[in-house]
Amino acid sequence: MGMMGKVKEMQARIKEIKDGLIHTTAEGESGAGLVKALVNGAKQVVRIDIDPSLLKESDKAILQDLIVAAVNKAMQNVEERTQEEFRKKTEGLLPNIPGMDLGNMFGM
Repeated sequence: MGMMGKVKEMQARIKEIKDGLIHTTAEGESGAGLVKALVNGAKQVVRIDIDPSLLKESDKAILQDLIVAAVNKAMQNVEERTQEEFRKKTEGLLPNIPGMDLGNMFGM
């Protein structure tokens, strides 16, 4: 297969991977599990869980900070998972060139 064939195959594989990322999820938590956020591979927040003990008006600022921390952790976790999925699904398709991140090249 020529180089153009490999590029087209890679583009098709990338589209397949991106379409499947909606099913990849990761959770982040903060405040020792009092706030949890679930995000998908498309980097969308799917769910926020808040422990009922935090639902007091006087705790509003703390709750906001914990939500931000949980979402950021979930985003970090899903980024790691999507990169791993990308590596698995494109292994052997193109040569491994040290220092070249094909995921970023194809918008992953």
